[in-house]
Amino acid sequence: MIPYHFDKDTAAGSIHDGRFEGLEPGEGSGVAVAVAGRIMLNRPQGKLCFQTLRDETGEVQLFALAQSTEDFEALTRLHLGDWIGAKGEVVRTRRGELSVQVSTWVLLAEARRSFGDKWRGVADPEIRYRQREVDLWANASTRRTLNLRSKVLQELRLRLWADGFTEVETPLLHPIPGGAAAKPFTTYHNALGTELYLRVAPELYLKRLVVGGMERVFEIGRSFRNEGISPRHNPEFTTIELYCAYLDYTQLMLLVEHLVADVARAVVGTTELTYQGRPLSLAPPWRRATYGELIFEATGLSVSIDTPPAELAAHLGAHGVTPQPTWGPGRMLAELFEATAEAGLWEPVFVIDYPKETSPLSRTHRGDARLVERFEPVVAGRELGNGFSELIDPEDQRARFEEQAAAHASGDDEAMLVDEEYLRAMEQGLPPTAGFGLGIDRLVMLLADVANIREVIAFPTLRPEAYAESAEDLADPDGVEVSAIVEAVAHLEADQP
Repeated sequence: MIPYHFDKDTAAGSIHDGRFEGLEPGEGSGVAVAVAGRIMLNRPQGKLCFQTLRDETGEVQLFALAQSTEDFEALTRLHLGDWIGAKGEVVRTRRGELSVQVSTWVLLAEARRSFGDKWRGVADPEIRYRQREVDLWANASTRRTLNLRSKVLQELRLRLWADGFTEVETPLLHPIPGGAAAKPFTTYHNALGTELYLRVAPELYLKRLVVGGMERVFEIGRSFRNEGISPRHNPEFTTIELYCAYLDYTQLMLLVEHLVADVARAVVGTTELTYQGRPLSLAPPWRRATYGELIFEATGLSVSIDTPPAELAAHLGAHGVTPQPTWGPGRMLAELFEATAEAGLWEPVFVIDYPKETSPLSRTHRGDARLVERFEPVVAGRELGNGFSELIDPEDQRARFEEQAAAHASGDDEAMLVDEEYLRAMEQGLPPTAGFGLGIDRLVMLLADVANIREVIAFPTLRPEAYAESAEDLADPDGVEVSAIVEAVAHLEADQP
């Protein structure tokens, strides 16, 4: 019978931490431990049996003797992938391998599906992303990436808490989509008899908290956008959004570049990274540059918000982008930047001073009424987040919402609608405020040195699969032969205690 619990007191990886370094070959430590995990190798040799047990911290060798191990024969018949708990003394074998000499053991879970040769590593992305539980056991790099993600979240929280921020939670179900230009997921609430939307961003609720007197707030959580899937995009993703009363976008850029650099130092030990084979420095200060400056550097074109729309349209067409009838010069300038310059930006740069047309929640630029005080950090060719001096004038905000609503009515399903609740809150008075949203998944991609967003999400969104229906499929769903397991034992010594 499978027990209801097992009193594990030692992690497998910790047995190799130096405590038993002085043990001589063939010597026992006198220290009894209880370890638990999966059997990754099972190698009976007559009256001896060598096994490899793996838990989340690493591996340790088990060995059992027929004359001193309880239920020895059953132990030798365990399958790869079975979970066991084992108790015994830490010893060093005659060949010098630190091991747990098993005195008693118990089966904790039976692996009823054969993983076949996937114990040696899984390369097929379909298996890795769809069967993450297999991937985690087969690939140490996956475990490291997800652990790194956890540390990133921890360090972000610690630094913001230390800087006087309060962590909050806002709704995932919104009565209207808002806070970002994106196509929402739609659902229906039966009891209220109303359509609701999974949030595309928490922004408007967070700013309502600032109206309520919470001067520094942040939220870490999921947002949802009913859009395509790519190496940089997943329909559900994690962000951290933060808002600071009394700051503007220039001050917030300082906070952001130091926050990211500090997290990098804490998690990977440095701001000097190697990403996809190229050096990348996250050390402040980060460059500030406009659309026009960056497009000129990439193409030699001198363009700005003053460039005639027909000329911008011609440049877009030359780069394979067809302008839409509703696009003004600001939107065309933004599209031209994405088509020509963004992917080539490697070292961190804050792209600043966006066209008002593309920024319905940003405050008008103090030096040019056609622009807004907005920035996006771009690193390694991808945007990491979005920030700005917040629009605080409710009349201006209403006018921009109405422009967005008109675009939505004309067929732009990413445009926002008029949010009367948010406008009512703004009429209570929103002080000068700066806000920023950072894509957690993309930051982890940089720090983990991976190119696909699916690597940093435990269970990325995938196309539904047809489940196996036959007993044969259940026994070995991938048709993998187990014979290749012999290669997995090459690293182990054929030693004896």
